[in-house]
Amino acid sequence: MDRITARTFAGRAAIAAGLLGLALILAAAAAIRLEAQEPASAPAAKEPSAPPKPGVESSLSGAVAPLQEAVGQLPSEIEERVPSWTRRQVGNVAVWQILVAAGFLGVGYLLKRVSDLLCRRAQARFQANAGRRFDYFLARSAGKPLGYLILLGGVAGALWVLPLPTEPADLKSLVFAVLKVLVVADVLWFLFRAVDVVVAGLTRLAGGAESKLGGQMAPLIRKALKVIIGIVCVLWVVQLLGYSVTSLLAGLGIGGLAVALALQDTLANFFGSVFIFVDRPFQVGDHVKIGDAEGTVEEVGFRSTRIRTYPASLISIPNKTVASATIENLSKMPRRRVMQTVGLPAKAGPEDVEQALAAIRQAVAADPGVDAGGIVVRFTDFSAAGLSILVVYYTKAAAYDEHLAAKERVNLAVMRRLRDLGLGGGAPT
Repeated sequence: MDRITARTFAGRAAIAAGLLGLALILAAAAAIRLEAQEPASAPAAKEPSAPPKPGVESSLSGAVAPLQEAVGQLPSEIEERVPSWTRRQVGNVAVWQILVAAGFLGVGYLLKRVSDLLCRRAQARFQANAGRRFDYFLARSAGKPLGYLILLGGVAGALWVLPLPTEPADLKSLVFAVLKVLVVADVLWFLFRAVDVVVAGLTRLAGGAESKLGGQMAPLIRKALKVIIGIVCVLWVVQLLGYSVTSLLAGLGIGGLAVALALQDTLANFFGSVFIFVDRPFQVGDHVKIGDAEGTVEEVGFRSTRIRTYPASLISIPNKTVASATIENLSKMPRRRVMQTVGLPAKAGPEDVEQALAAIRQAVAADPGVDAGGIVVRFTDFSAAGLSILVVYYTKAAAYDEHLAAKERVNLAVMRRLRDLGLGGGAPT
């Protein structure tokens, strides 16, 4: 019962804190919008024009205008209702303005601390099912950015109340422009954290046989989403600062041809990465041979594929080269073949050769790492140095190290059996 009561209290506290923070942010946003749209002087009288045609934009403007007007009248209404002693001036600032600004800052800081505490508790509570709980993703990604967004709301409210100078420099417009940029930066921070957390969670959910594919796609998805979000936020900042995004996009369209020509290799590499993900000739962790490069795939990015070679060097191959190259995926082999020659002394007779063939067949078949279905042991050639026996078999393990270990065991077993027959160590001729 105590646990249920605690959860209920925590839930209600979270809702209350969220509502207060939202109200603070909305009030600050309205203040920022009002200060941005406030004219420097009264507009000159002009002849009445035809009323605008009704539409979505005019309807929204009509709905927002009363709210902006009400927010703009708040300072004067507050000044009329406060005690007379708070109207005393300290410099150019009234006492009530200092108190209200301090209240905005205090409430913003308090709500930030509450938000940080609730997000930490939510992360700890949902840690057990971190890979499957949306609540955990939200708490982990929104924890710090949400707290700082609430604090920025308190700062904006405090600056809205204080009479910032507009001459000789328009300090008020500059301060609110900086606040706009900080709000966008905070939102960008939250979105980047959300991308990292969600992509990591989806990678864990992939699991099993698809884990390699998840590890291969996760970096590319993360980078693509962050690039798109970054571009949108930059355009948002440009719009908030009063510049025309339409003109900017039009200018980019004019220079689009030059950009496309300059980035043709980059685009070719990007579409090469798309080919890799669609066709899936290999995955992260596979042992591949692409042209002259052979090694283990570590990462597939926008521009290149990184392969770790046996000398431990890292090779980056452009994706357009990978897309047009012949790819040999050695990890997809169900088994590996061994083909080698075992030598016998030239003085060995037919009976010796028959005994050697039987001994080699037994040594190969007795190894647990050898596939019994593909063993070939035949006497093939005469030479001045001796007699040659061809040995062909397949190891069950496709991994290179396990394949070499099985081959080593077979070679040692063959050497021991030939030594017992008095036919030497089986060195190739």
